[in-house]
Amino acid sequence: MSDLRPKHIEQEYSLYMDGVSVSFDGFKALNNLSLYIKPGEMRAIIGPNGAGKTTMMDVITGKTKPDTGTVLFNNSVNLIEHDEASVANIGVGRKFQKPSVIESLTVFENLELAQKGGRGIWQALLHSLSNERAAKIDETLELIALSDKKYEMAANLSHGQKQWLEIGMLISQEPELLLIDEPAAGMTDEETMKTAELFKKLAKKHSLVVVEHDMDFIAALDCKVTVLHEGSVLAEGSLESVQNNQEVIEVYLGR
Repeated sequence: MSDLRPKHIEQEYSLYMDGVSVSFDGFKALNNLSLYIKPGEMRAIIGPNGAGKTTMMDVITGKTKPDTGTVLFNNSVNLIEHDEASVANIGVGRKFQKPSVIESLTVFENLELAQKGGRGIWQALLHSLSNERAAKIDETLELIALSDKKYEMAANLSHGQKQWLEIGMLISQEPELLLIDEPAAGMTDEETMKTAELFKKLAKKHSLVVVEHDMDFIAALDCKVTVLHEGSVLAEGSLESVQNNQEVIEVYLGR
C-alpha cells in the first residue's frame, strides 16, 4: 500500500491526524486538530466538556467523517475511507466510559467471546477451545488481574473489575491502537492506581490514547498530555508543564 503521509513527515506513527476539522450545524467540534501518536506511545487527552474529545475519537474510529484533514493508521491506512466495523478490524480498538461486558456470562466466557476471529455467541459457548486460545485467555486474565475471577459471573464483579474485563476483551481483539474513554470514572483509589499500572504494561505492546478527567490517574500514567480546547490542541507536554500553562489554567484547570 502506498505511503499517504505528507512527504516532509519521516517519523513512523501509529496515528497521524493532521488539520482535521468537523462541523455540526455551523458549530466547529474540531478545528484544524493535529495529533501524532508514535507506535507504543501512551498519550493522555484532557480538556473541558465540549473541547472535542469525543468527536476526535469518533473520527478516528470511522463514526464521524471530517470535513477536512488527514487521518492515517500506521502511516498508510486512510481511516476516513473506512466505517466503524472496518476500522475495528484494521486494528483500532475503542473502549467507551461505561463497561459493556455480558453480565450473564462468566469472566472466562466474556474473554472467549471477544477473541479475534471468534465465533457467534452460541458457537463460542458450545465449541471446544484450542489449547492456544485457552492459554491466551489465561495470559489476559493474569494481565488484567482477574485470574481468581475466571469462572465468576461478570455481574458479580466490582465496577473497576468490569472495566478491567472490558479492557481484556478489547485486547483479545489484538488491536494495535487502543482508544480508552475515562477508564478511572467510578473507580476506587486503589482500582485507579491498578488501572494505571495495567496501562503502562499495555503500552509496551500497543499505542494508547486515554481520555480522562482524573488528574491523579493521569499523573500515575506518567505520559505526554495533550490539552484540547474548542476543537484544537491548546497545549502539549508533561502533566506538570500543562498544569503550569497559563492558558490551560484559564480554560480548564482553574475552573
